[in-house]
Amino acid sequence: MNIVTVFGGTGFLGRRIVKRLAADGTTVRVAVRHPEEAKSALGAAVLQRVNVVRADVGDPSSVAAAVAAADAVINAVSAYVEKDGITFESVHVVGAETLARVSAAAGVARFVLVSGIGADPGSQSPYIGARGRGELAVRQAFASAAIVRPSAMFGPGDALFGTLAELARVLPALPVIGGGRARIQPVYVEDVAEAIARILADPGTAGRSYEVAGPRIYTWHELMQTALRLSGRWRVLVPVPFPVAGLAARLFECLPSPPLTTGQVDLLKSDNVAGGDLPGLRELGIEPKSVEEIVPAYIGRSVASATA
Repeated sequence: MNIVTVFGGTGFLGRRIVKRLAADGTTVRVAVRHPEEAKSALGAAVLQRVNVVRADVGDPSSVAAAVAAADAVINAVSAYVEKDGITFESVHVVGAETLARVSAAAGVARFVLVSGIGADPGSQSPYIGARGRGELAVRQAFASAAIVRPSAMFGPGDALFGTLAELARVLPALPVIGGGRARIQPVYVEDVAEAIARILADPGTAGRSYEVAGPRIYTWHELMQTALRLSGRWRVLVPVPFPVAGLAARLFECLPSPPLTTGQVDLLKSDNVAGGDLPGLRELGIEPKSVEEIVPAYIGRSVASATA
């Protein structure tokens, strides 16, 4: 792929995708609503190798300009909170369909949608249901699209272990939503970015769906214990019923950076693990990194900086 347009290229995963593709010499366009903020988020080193363009998934004309002459388009746009006129439907369904339809009309050869394990068009959860309907809309608009469904992603700056470590720093006890029985299979964000790069490089991946997950399955309770152990802290874990957690999440969503969202609560109501019937990292030749390999380095740094 000579020219790749990445929508959502300043997000937690998007930044890694952009950096990974640029390292191979690919001409990368980062399509965002706020270019100046994007330039700050990407950093000077990455900006030397990419182009930042203004585009909004709700504006087909700006999308058309961003994908013109591109060989591939990656949709890594995500919304975890509905606010300021942004809804799960407008981003994950209507926006995803717009990107796929406009890309197909422009003659783009490859399209990759980043979705998530557990996406289900029939779900009662607004977030999970929109993810599932978005997959269907993309398949209808761009039949050969590849769909990547990551599990919960971890890495420096994540909303998983980073949030748990920060809460453990300021709270004497941590809430365990739903008793912590849901199972989760966290995946290293750099492995996901590598998977997407390999999917683009292999024409045989067109039209396929991939579930990308880490090497180990935890219950949510076990994952919290692991986070505390790796950060060198001990805290009481207190079970919190889903209705209480949902109410708290709705209140948190009023904050600029909510530590918990209703979408996250919904995800914890069922297992978030690879089903085994779709290809994943190993089929792409990637040996998934474990939590124990990666997390101690950045959790340790955050603890050290907090106590310095």
